[in-house]
Amino acid sequence: MSTDTRTGRGSNQSSPSRPGAPGAHSTTTEAGESTLLGVPVSMFAVAAAFVLLGSFLSVLYEVTDVVGGRSEFILIAGVTVVAATAIARLFRPRAAFGLTAVLLGVGFLAYILALPKSQLALLSPEQLVADSVALLSGLSVLRLLSADVWALAVTPAPTFLAWYLAVRGRIAPAVAVAGGGLGMFVLTGDASGALTLAGVAAGIAALGFDSLGRYGVGGGQLDVLAIVLASMIVLSATVTVLPGTGGSPILPSHGVAEQPTVEANLVSATDRISVVGSISLSPDVRFEVESTAPSYWQTASFDRYTGDGWVRTGDTKPYTGGRLSGPEGPSRLVQQTVTPKTPLDSMPAAWRPVAVSGDVESETVVTQQGNFRPTRTVGTDENYTVTSEVPQYTPASLRRTGTDYPDEIRERYLGLPDSTSDRVRERAAEITAEAETPYDKAVAVETWLQENKRYSLQVSRPEGDIAESFLFEMDAGYCTYYASTMVVLLRSEGVPARFVTGYTTGERVGDDEYVVRGLDSHAWVEVYFEDTGWVRFDPTPAAPRQSAESQALTDAREEGQPGVDTNETEPQATDQEEITPVPSETANTTAANGTSNVDLPPSLDERLGITPTAEAIAAEPDDTEDGLVPTLPSRETMLVGLAAAVGVVAGARRTRAPAHVRLAALLVYQRRTDSPTRDVFRAYDRLEHVLAREYRPRRQGETVRHYLDALSRVGLDERTRQVGRLYERAKYGDGVARADADEAISVADAAVRSRLPVVRRLLT
Repeated sequence: MSTDTRTGRGSNQSSPSRPGAPGAHSTTTEAGESTLLGVPVSMFAVAAAFVLLGSFLSVLYEVTDVVGGRSEFILIAGVTVVAATAIARLFRPRAAFGLTAVLLGVGFLAYILALPKSQLALLSPEQLVADSVALLSGLSVLRLLSADVWALAVTPAPTFLAWYLAVRGRIAPAVAVAGGGLGMFVLTGDASGALTLAGVAAGIAALGFDSLGRYGVGGGQLDVLAIVLASMIVLSATVTVLPGTGGSPILPSHGVAEQPTVEANLVSATDRISVVGSISLSPDVRFEVESTAPSYWQTASFDRYTGDGWVRTGDTKPYTGGRLSGPEGPSRLVQQTVTPKTPLDSMPAAWRPVAVSGDVESETVVTQQGNFRPTRTVGTDENYTVTSEVPQYTPASLRRTGTDYPDEIRERYLGLPDSTSDRVRERAAEITAEAETPYDKAVAVETWLQENKRYSLQVSRPEGDIAESFLFEMDAGYCTYYASTMVVLLRSEGVPARFVTGYTTGERVGDDEYVVRGLDSHAWVEVYFEDTGWVRFDPTPAAPRQSAESQALTDAREEGQPGVDTNETEPQATDQEEITPVPSETANTTAANGTSNVDLPPSLDERLGITPTAEAIAAEPDDTEDGLVPTLPSRETMLVGLAAAVGVVAGARRTRAPAHVRLAALLVYQRRTDSPTRDVFRAYDRLEHVLAREYRPRRQGETVRHYLDALSRVGLDERTRQVGRLYERAKYGDGVARADADEAISVADAAVRSRLPVVRRLLT
């Protein structure tokens, strides 16, 4: 502290801003660097840049959690940040850029070498460019076969460069690097809306604090930064679609929104499925099938479980005609001709499809999971014919299969997120404790889910892992929950399984003809068996599902809804023919070649002797909460609310609205105190504020008497001048009495009330 020789008062090296003004808590260090709350503003900029970098790394963390390698990722990211911090003090930017290029090259090479030989053989410069464009146009990183290696390979270079630049104070380039990485994940759809919002806000904050550090925090710049950040967060959170959210706003809508249908969520999805909450059934006719045997009409299968949904990995290849490979074991041919009644963006067919002909043959691709898919929408004036080789098996033959699965099956269909909890694995072991073979484990899990969970379309989307929530927190769900949970339980026990979507058989309208509606859309499970291939299991209870579908169709017919019937369907014939995933040992006979010769075995309930109860058929949801119990908003909503509050406070500070409101309140109302002198002073101050606005302010050196005498020439009344005299007596004379103070207050009240427009102008 030094002493001011003019005043004799102590003064600091750094002088605070005027109290009450924006930037009141900011100072300047001896080196001229601005500080905020005693901390250099540049540190706030670096911290915000770190949050942005953390948003980018969080996406990679989530990817490695799903595909594996989470521990390796944490190690690589941590070592990279520490190395960048140390190198920032030793090397100039040119050397850092060179090291970044080396890291990029090493990472790219590691990813290329990790690709399967089948993919490596197809690799070309054109394919690399096409894959890069696909990533930047919505291809999820999770669809990459070696996504774990890709995530680990892409981590070091941008992390090192962004943090190196931030530590050296190059905030804008650091934000560009980290923001570019996050932006890529926004384009791929792997960055959630909340994470994107946090990253963008951090980037803007980093740039804002960097500007404040360079030009100072006076003049309300900090308030402006807070207002901009808050506005951006609130506006982004309330728009209909935020990049990276898949169309989901951060803030919930309180309007009446139509529930998504099972069909839109499952069948219309392309390469990624997100599990949702309550869902509805569409009774519209989608297509007709003429088939030599009934079946489930499969549209897609998904191999990668993300915890909140499913992803189909790998690319597609064009169908060039001929016959594809069939299942590994015995099979029989099933030919089906599909005629759309509404445009189709998928190609429903019995598993396993091996050939296709018709109007879309030349525009058909094959997924790596073995499904046909059209490259365009199939119109209602078109049709296609699929030949399928349907696997044939018996429970006895499935029990005889081994567990020496191919490497590709193990790598693709046994994976679970690293965050899968131990209690899920323990529950899987408990359910399958008495099962000795993979087939027995599959039946045990299927039976347990049907017996312990109720079917309901009205559920609340749980937080966290879907399978874990359905196992331990939910009492009811629909096919997506049943199938997802069964796959997770089986994979926990080392049984390869996958999530499959499509349509159930539909309504039979002839010996070989079926009408399939949107309400027939469904999800089920396929389990892999050696020497057989993929075998269907359906853990969703059949009776309550069919009851819900029948009710939806009946309601649509009663309402006269168009498109729910064809010339072949009858309003009374609403029963749908179903088939089950595996044949019954007791109900089926076996041909000499060891294959089942029964097309439609009885249901699992029938072969286990289970009779559905009326409660099960009704499937009334019991997970609704008492409407009188308030529910807390989501964390994202509370964060947006907090941002809005900060913006309002900053805006109020910037406009000095609180001071204006306080001044107006003091002018309009005066509370009497125990001191007549203080009341007179206050009454005169109120009068002078009004007079200054209506006429002119009192000049420097001008006494109260001279000021009021000057204003009397423009019509100032005698009572107002009397308040001035009372003020002089209270300040320079022998004081004032209580009656004098009351008179001064009365005059001030009358003056303010007669000049209310002046008071209103004080707020502007």
